[in-house]
Amino acid sequence: MKITRRTFTPLLFSAFAACSKPEAAPEQASEGQFEPNWPSIQSHKLPAWFDDAKLGIFVHWGLYSVPAWATPLGELGTIEPEVWFKNNPYAEWYLNSLRIPDSPTRKHHVETYGADFDYYQFADKFNEESAKWDPAAMAKVFSDVGARYVVLTSKHHDGFTLWPSKVENPHADGRVLHSARDIVGDMGKAVRDAGMIMGYYYSGGLDWTFTQEPVETFEQVRGTIIHTDEFARYADAHWRELMADYDTSILWNDIGYPRQGDLVHIFPEFYNSTPEGVINNRFETGIKGDPPRHHDFTTPEYAKMDEITDYKWETCRGLGYSFGYNAVEGEEQTIGEGELIQLLADIVSKNGNLLLNVGPRPDGSIPEIQLARLQALGDWLDVNGEAIFDTRPWQRAEAKTADGLDVRFTRNGGDVYAIVFGDPAGKEIVIPDAPSGKVALLGAGELEASSADGALKVKMPAAPPSKHAHALKITTA
Repeated sequence: MKITRRTFTPLLFSAFAACSKPEAAPEQASEGQFEPNWPSIQSHKLPAWFDDAKLGIFVHWGLYSVPAWATPLGELGTIEPEVWFKNNPYAEWYLNSLRIPDSPTRKHHVETYGADFDYYQFADKFNEESAKWDPAAMAKVFSDVGARYVVLTSKHHDGFTLWPSKVENPHADGRVLHSARDIVGDMGKAVRDAGMIMGYYYSGGLDWTFTQEPVETFEQVRGTIIHTDEFARYADAHWRELMADYDTSILWNDIGYPRQGDLVHIFPEFYNSTPEGVINNRFETGIKGDPPRHHDFTTPEYAKMDEITDYKWETCRGLGYSFGYNAVEGEEQTIGEGELIQLLADIVSKNGNLLLNVGPRPDGSIPEIQLARLQALGDWLDVNGEAIFDTRPWQRAEAKTADGLDVRFTRNGGDVYAIVFGDPAGKEIVIPDAPSGKVALLGAGELEASSADGALKVKMPAAPPSKHAHALKITTA
């Protein structure tokens, strides 16, 4: 399956996990009967809720939210690999960028905080500010957009956990490497109280408290996955804490996982306690020749499929170039309202979900520019969500109207939705090779329509209810 951006960068960031169709799995074991062997684990079937959800919110929040600084160079996949890490637009990679002596981040850090200011000293400010956070208010923002699930970065590559883990970091060196507030627990409660599903991200391949050398090339991303018994025990114990103490419904791992990890026991423990749980595809070892590990869905990053897949995938991306809050970013670096709405429709038409990232400030407040995009998406979904949520791909994903507007198709039972991007030049939309039937415009009601020679002709109202994209409901049954 091709990916619409360069393939090397998303695959490197997912520990070179393949986006190809998984091999056929055996019949699913009975609930509670998953066993510690790969055939049993691979019998797990994707739960319907994840296929129905379509939209999740990613939250990157941590020590890096305090300096909130990165070079806003461009999106992943658009920047030449030899310049990416030295000028990394990902603010959550601040510590790695700081470790590169001649990087812009290093220069900024020295000028702003001083050469002797250690990254982990940001913990004092982060703890002070995050104490002000209102988790219920944040969860309401996500729910109002229409998100069905939330994924929080419980530990990013810097090794700082957002919960008071009982697992001792053997490289703490006297530093407190967890937040004073139990952010993981508070977020989970607020999200579930708001009717959404909670999952947690964990950096299972990289932890910069265990390593000192910076990552400076994409090849080094895979090469710096920590394959030691010590780190495997540490990561395993963290995942078990997140499962047992925080009831995660998603194991969203990043950058890979140590070969020595106990996934053959962790995965069935997870499925037996959470049969409706899902696991992403970033638990790979990154070691050439190692067999792929089990996953329920794949995770292209700042990338998407160019056609319908028969397996489930989830695109993750920031509203700007960064996942973590980057105070340097503005309108120029932020996805436009129309582009965001059309991106979601495109992804859903091809059997994907969108995990849309929010990068809060240290106090948990969401920057206004991000709130504006969430508001625009939520407003559109209030009218057109029927064409997105709980749908499945139609027999094809794409078409163009007679006057060149892009169209994306979804379906639900006997209803097919044709989502038209932009505004027609005239008052009639003609969609070649579209199904025939009664036509309604979501938010406006039934429209005059006819079919001839395989083309659907629809007379549009003078003032459509939505901007950027218009969802036509075609009732074929």
